Formats: sequence, C-alpha cells, structure tokens
Amino acid sequence: MTHRVAIMQPYLFPYMGYFQLIAAVDTFVLYDDVQFMSPGWINRNRILVNAQAQMFTLPVKSAHLAQRINERVFASNFSFEKAKFLRKIAHSYSRAPFYKTVLPLIERILACTDNNVARFIEHSVRTLCEYLHIETPILISSELAIDTGEGAQSRVIAIVKRVGGDVYINPYGGIDLYDPVVFAQNGIALNFLRMDDVQYRQYGDAFVPFLSIIDVLMFNLPTDVREILTHYSLETPTSLRLESNHDQ
Repeated sequence: MTHRVAIMQPYLFPYMGYFQLIAAVDTFVLYDDVQFMSPGWINRNRILVNAQAQMFTLPVKSAHLAQRINERVFASNFSFEKAKFLRKIAHSYSRAPFYKTVLPLIERILACTDNNVARFIEHSVRTLCEYLHIETPILISSELAIDTGEGAQSRVIAIVKRVGGDVYINPYGGIDLYDPVVFAQNGIALNFLRMDDVQYRQYGDAFVPFLSIIDVLMFNLPTDVREILTHYSLETPTSLRLESNHDQ
C-alpha cells in the first residue's frame, strides 16, 4: 500500500491548490525550517476586491536573510494589521452567500496571538482543514530532525523517508525542481498535482481565479469545497515529458 507525502512551506490563507495537495496525500509536512523568501506567499495572498484580485500582506519584522521561517516574527503592529485585514475582508465579501459563516472562522484564525510566522500559519492551516473536514495528518519539518545541511532535493527525500512515504506529490509548478531518477533510486515515486480549470460563482462578474481560500469559502459550502478539491490530475514525469514533446 502506497503512502503519499507532500511538503509545502507554510502559506497564509493559500489558494485552493494548496488544500488539494493536503487532501490528496496521507501525510502533509509543513516545511517551516527553510529560509524565509520575500516576496513570496508565506505572509501574503490575494482576495477579491471590486471584482479584481488584490494582494494582502501581514508584514514580517525585518531580520537576517538567512533566518528560517520558524525564526521569523510578524511586525510590531501585527494586531493592527490583522484588524485592518479583517475589515477589508468584511467590506469585500459582505454580500457573499457564506459571509456570516466564514467571517467568524477568519476572526478565530486572526485571533491567534502567536506572532511567530510559522506557528501562526500552522494554526490557520489546521483550523481551515478542520472546517473543511480534511483529516490528513500535518507534521512539522523542524520536529523531524532532518539534517539541514543537505541539498534541497536530498532533504525532501529524507523527509519523505522519515515519515514512511513511497510517493512524493509536488505542485505542478515545481516540475523542474526534482530529478525523478534520484527519487526512484531512493524507492520514491514522483508525481505532480495539476489543478483543473475550476470555476465557481463569485458576484456574477467574470471569474477571477487563483485567489486565497478565503474567496473559495465565501462562495461555497464546505461540502462543495470538498468536491472542488477533487478536481485535479496527478501527472508523472514520463507523462509530462510526453506532453512537452507533443507541444513542441
């Protein structure tokens, strides 16, 4: 029996594909002990404002570039920024069909007083998974005691082995990051999750894709979101090479 594993950095209210990945595997690992990359998706995402995608950010305190995600903290005005963000959500989604259910959920997430970036986002991811009834176990990479001196690919393989995995699933956007031969040599199959072209009704305007999970929840029941989360394909490196050769 296969044991599927995915590893992702902690992202703030990430897009639907992030939760597809969590739901698709048997173990999900939050990669909290790698370098904090800015700009990126760790402390920001996009919501729908006036029928357009608009970026939101919870600012992180300046620190040495080499510091890891789990060593970073939000800026001193964290409480103010959270309140401002909540007001923006309330204004932007007040007419959304599930606003009255989802806004208290977002309030509960933002009420977390831990200003450590990794722990705050871990709390948010776990809370959202609970709301969506996603029961995949979530582990924290820094608690697995993997040697941080190894290269990125070797470290991913070490994590997959540590949690008993034999299939590693990565988002489709990372197809150039890993060598399937090296994974195979370590007894691990490499797959890539490609999200389908999923659309749902927003405010009746043209659909705006790739927004935060907040947008998905505001316009869909949890049961409908669970169904949407199944709309993806798992690609192998071989199938992707054939596809690439066909497109040339």
